[in-house]
Amino acid sequence: MAVLLRGALIEYGAGLIGPIPNVVIFQFNPEKLTRTLRIPERPTGVNARERTQAGDKTFESVSLTAHFSAADLLKDDKLLARTFGIGPQLCALEKLVQPAGKIEGLIGAALDAIGGALGGGAAPAQAIPREQFPKTLFIWGLTRVLPVTIDSMSITELEYDHLLNPLRAEVEIGLTVIAVDDCDDDWLAKGALEYTTIAKEAQAIANLANTAEQVVELIPL
Repeated sequence: MAVLLRGALIEYGAGLIGPIPNVVIFQFNPEKLTRTLRIPERPTGVNARERTQAGDKTFESVSLTAHFSAADLLKDDKLLARTFGIGPQLCALEKLVQPAGKIEGLIGAALDAIGGALGGGAAPAQAIPREQFPKTLFIWGLTRVLPVTIDSMSITELEYDHLLNPLRAEVEIGLTVIAVDDCDDDWLAKGALEYTTIAKEAQAIANLANTAEQVVELIPL
């Protein structure tokens, strides 16, 4: 029996003290995934030179629709589903596009208080902002592990229980793959992007096995 891999969005970057990690595994893999490669403008005109020279990087964007349902969970009499429907899954998704929540803010306030005490009790002249959007990985199969930003998220709730908890929903998600440069200190994003790039290049080379005979036919002897 083949193993079914599920796509996922994973928040990362949490240390021992810091933002609470968040993992959203798609309950049902999206039936369709649209990838768009945004190619930077190239020189145009009859006098333009170096038309093939690379300048800005090509950016990749991904759009998909994830489906969630409490039917199987209710059938198995899961407590969370009976209490909240699919509310926990939807809240976990929303957390991926929100800055740090109250719990993380309380941790930051505690660190500020400790720093103030060590510094002689003087309050800082201006609070240092701690709100940051989560760092996110999009995982789709064995060869695609991508650092992404979530550009859009549209949630359509389709069915409710007697307490108005959502029981079914469709979530349209728009992602942009992050182009990590050499100066970036996000080693996990670098590693994920390098791994995916190597996997793509390996598959492109493997494609030669499919086209070898066709190439021979194209070349007149």
